[in-house]
This record gives sequence, structure tokens and C-alpha cells, in this order.
Amino acid sequence: MRNPRNEPLADPDIDGTAGRGDTPERRCVLTGRTAARDELVRLAISPDGDVLPDALARAPGRGAWIGVTKPELQAALDNGKLKGALQRAFKSGRLAIPEALPDMIENALRRAFLDRLGLEMRTGSLILGSDRIAGEARSGAIAALYHAADASDDGSRKLDQAWRVGEDAEGSGLCGIRLPLDRTALSVALGRDNVVHLALADAKSAERVAAPLQRLLNFLGAADAADGCGKQAAGEAGAHGRDDELILKD
Repeated sequence: MRNPRNEPLADPDIDGTAGRGDTPERRCVLTGRTAARDELVRLAISPDGDVLPDALARAPGRGAWIGVTKPELQAALDNGKLKGALQRAFKSGRLAIPEALPDMIENALRRAFLDRLGLEMRTGSLILGSDRIAGEARSGAIAALYHAADASDDGSRKLDQAWRVGEDAEGSGLCGIRLPLDRTALSVALGRDNVVHLALADAKSAERVAAPLQRLLNFLGAADAADGCGKQAAGEAGAHGRDDELILKD
């Protein structure tokens, strides 16, 4: 990624660096909407001027943040709004925006989320297996619960109920997050057979997973999966759905 001379690694080009409380905020270059950085996706630029997704928001140099869904980004790419917004954000005359950028972003966000789950599994924080999850949930020993996209409603409801019992939260509607990944994708990524349900054992793990998951859900237009009953499962970190309409700036 490009790091021009004397340019700080922060994002001085983006307004709203101070967020609510200790949560840093960034401004979407397409809509002007300001939100927590964990809700937005960062784009970076390579030395050759290629615009690339920065799923972990760690690449050096100037960045541009977007807070729109994949279909909205595709529309902005097709009508030229994205190019104009990025030229202003990067302050660069030459930019190469890949036609497949929306797909590239989705793939990068999926990988960032799955990699985070893999790290949590290696530290022993990830709990797999319906029976084990149910037992830990009833004893109040899980902090977050997730279900594969193709998990059965019945199996998910049983684990949700076990979690509510363990949290003494009957009637609260507390339940796990339905992931935008099926059991095959989860199983391959984690190197385990038939991963349908997952849980995290502590709040710190849930917070670490919440940011990449929230970015993915927001980009796919599925932010509601982390709201309502699933909001507590996201560790309350960046779990805010989008309710504004896309307003592309000229």
C-alpha cells in the first residue's frame, strides 16, 4: 500500500476522528454519513494506484472509508460516483478501480471474519458442537452465539433457549447471530467437520469478533442480524444497523 512522504498513518482526510466516547468515527466518502470505524470498510491504494479493500483497516497511508452496501457500491461504481469520491479522498489523479471491487471487498471481509474465528479457536475461546455449546450456555459460560446460514431453525432455537436460561434472560429475546456463511464455509475455514453452531467463551473474544463480523453484515445489507435479539451476541461492539438512505455526493 502507498505511504507518501511525510504522510501520517492516520486518516486526516476523514472528518469525525473522535467518536462517541472512546469509539473512533470515520466518514463515508459516498454518503457523508459518520459512523464508528468498525461499521465502515476502509479502502487503501497500492503504489501503482490500484484501489484495494483494507478489511482489517491497518494498511499504511491515506485511506477512504465507505459505509454502503454491496449493491449501493456497485451502483456508485457503475455511475462514476465512486471514482470521483475516491479521487477527492486520496487526493490522487490516477486511480485504478477494479471492476470486481465489490466482490473483492466481500471476499476480504469474509476472510477477515473467518481468520478471526480461527485465532479464537487456537486460543481456546471458540466452542463448537451443539451438545457442548448447550451445556456451556446453560451454565452461563458463553458470551456470544452464532448459527450457520443453513442451520435448522429448531436447532438454533434450542441453543438460543439454553443461552437465555444460562443468562437468566427468559423473555428477553436474546439469541444468536445468523451468519452469512453456511456450514461448509465454516467447516473448511476452521478445519472441522459440520460446523453449524459456534459460541465464544468470553466477552473479550466476542468484542474481537464483533468488528469484522459487523463490517461484513453491513456490507451485505444484513446488519439486522446483529440487531434485536442478536445484538447482545455481537458484544454490543459496533452493532448498529443502517437506517439511512444512500445519498451519493457529487
